[in-house]
Order: sequence, then structure tokens, then C-alpha cells
Amino acid sequence: MPAIQRSEFALALNQVSNERGLDPAIVLETVKNAILAAYRKDHPGMELEEYTATLDENTGEAKIFNKNKDVTPPGFGRIAAQTAKQVILQKIREKEKEAIISDYKLRIGTIVNGMVLRFAGPNIIVDIGKAEAVMPSSEQIPNEKYHLNQRLAVYLSEIKEGLKGEEVIVSRAHIGLLEGLFKREVPEVSQGAVEIKQIVREPGNRSKVAVYSNQSGIDPVGSCVGQKGVRVQAIIQEFGGMEKIDIIQWQENSKNYIVQALSPAKNIKLEVDEKEKVARVTVPSDELSLAIGKDGQNVRLASKLTGYRIEIEGESLPVEASKEKVVEEKVEAKTEKPKKAAKTVSKPKTENVKPKTKKTVKRVKEKVKETKEDKVSNE
Repeated sequence: MPAIQRSEFALALNQVSNERGLDPAIVLETVKNAILAAYRKDHPGMELEEYTATLDENTGEAKIFNKNKDVTPPGFGRIAAQTAKQVILQKIREKEKEAIISDYKLRIGTIVNGMVLRFAGPNIIVDIGKAEAVMPSSEQIPNEKYHLNQRLAVYLSEIKEGLKGEEVIVSRAHIGLLEGLFKREVPEVSQGAVEIKQIVREPGNRSKVAVYSNQSGIDPVGSCVGQKGVRVQAIIQEFGGMEKIDIIQWQENSKNYIVQALSPAKNIKLEVDEKEKVARVTVPSDELSLAIGKDGQNVRLASKLTGYRIEIEGESLPVEASKEKVVEEKVEAKTEKPKKAAKTVSKPKTENVKPKTKKTVKRVKEKVKETKEDKVSNE
């Protein structure tokens, strides 16, 4: 191997070892194995166990031996140098990836800003800064549309072994994303003055967030909603305005908590079976649809939030009240009828006067006519 290549090799090895934190002995061993593999590629059928490779860490000179006999082919030094360079670069990439993965391992459970890079079948590859993350279809919001270069917040879910080594998995459907957004938008949550007790979520449709504060003077719900709803609206906009978010106050009393969980329904009556974990809920008929929600979503989320099976029905009118209402209607009908009858009776009096007057006039006229006729006949 020419001297200039050897000095470059030694310089590169030392520089990589110092800057990248690689152990020179490990790099040299890896390079030796790579050189032996390169030799075997050019000499198929050889028994690898019978061959060894040496690599001078100072000069970078590489040699192949078979049973202690130097069988290094002419010009192999150039191949060895090129192989060594590739191996070192590969080691650098592996070391950098390990460092990046180690960094993201410490950040699991947090949210980061990402950008959609490309689509890999049903999966989406997201640029999260130092690395490319994978968002599987199961971690995507069902009714959310994605496009290239789209910027969005994602939740660092886990790191797992993939086809190309360890992969960072991110999510848009995880409840951790919602919690992270509340920490980002609500100072009281990030500072610990307001605690998020529980979150249940049907991604892209509706979520319920139970919040609590043991500090006097702090309204946990009001803090999360913000003035004129500005804080919660910022979170909703992160989901494109599609996902409704109910923020409720966590209650230690199970009855009160269930009432809160069924929000926005009001005037709720309920009986709780603590042993069976069943809540039998009655709401006014006009509140029934709100309590149940679209496709049963509201009551389903409330059940998940509280841990109680919720049986819900509309409030029917009591029997006694029904009888009273019927009696009241009859009384009203009776009081109205005489008024109509009075009008009917008074009308004929006016009408009867006119016929009598007409008959009298007619008789007078007939009398006058008769008198005139008598007079004419007498004449």
C-alpha cells in the first residue's frame, strides 16, 4: 500500500477514534474482517477458517495469510484501503445512529414537531430532527389526511427493532399526544399546579380530560380552557378542528365524577352500585341525546373515564303528574266552553230582533196597500 494511503489511513483512524468516540481496536478488527471478506469474494470456494488477515494500525498495510503463508495478491493494498474506508464510514454511521437512538430513548413519552417526508406503504416516514421516525397506520388518526411536507406534532411512542435496526415510532393517536399538548399550551399543567388525572380518547372524534388542582384559587377546568377558550382551541386546531375535547373536573366522589363525565348533559339523576361498578343514570328526555352522544360516544367515553358501566335512560313523566295534567286539561276545557256558549246565546237575541222588525214593516205596508185599494174601489 503506498505510503500516502497509509498515512491517510492512520490519520483517518485517529480522527474517527477521537471525534466519534470509537475504539480503534474495534475498528481495526472490523476492517480486518471486511478485508478478509473482500478477498474471499474474489476467491470463491476458499475455506475462510484457513485464512487470516493482518492490518498494521500505524501504516495501514493489510496482508492475507494462509497457514502462515503470505498470499496477498498484487494490488490488494488498494482494495484493502478502499474496504477500510467503507468500514470506517459505516462504523461512523452506526455510532451516530446509536447516539441518536440513545438520545431519543431518553425522550420517549414526550412530543416533538415533525414533518411528513414520504409514504412507505401504509406507514408514514416523519422527519423529527436528528432522525427519521415511522408512524404506522395504527398510530395515525383514522379520519386525518396527511400530505408531503406537512408539519405536525407527534408523540414519541417507543423504539423497536425494525428491518434496518432500531426505529423510532411516533404516534398521532396516542393519549400522550393530547397530554403533551396540554403541557405545551397550559402553563399551570406544565408547572404542576393543575394535574391531568385521566384522559380517554377516540382519536379524531372526541376526548375527555379529567383535571384536578389542590391549590386554592386555581380553577383547573378554567385554566385548561383559557380565556375565551383560547388554550383548548389551540389544541383542537392541532387536530385540524376535528376532535372535540371535554374538560371536566376530577372528583373523588364517584357519583359526582360520573355526573361530570357525562357532560355536556345536565340535570342528571343516578344510582350507583359500588360493588358491581354500575351506574344507573336518568336524564330528562331533552338531554338524552346529549348524554348518549353520537353513536353512543359520550356515554362510552364517560364509562372508560370513570370505570363504571353506565346504563342510561330518559326520564318519563310520573303517573300522578300525568293524572293531574289530564284533570287540569279537562278543567280548562270546561271553563272555556261556557264562554263560547254565552257568545252563541247572545247572538240569536240580536238576530231575532231583526226578523220581528221586518215582519212588522211588512204588515204595515200591506195594511197601507189595502187601505189604498179600498179607497180606489169606493171611488
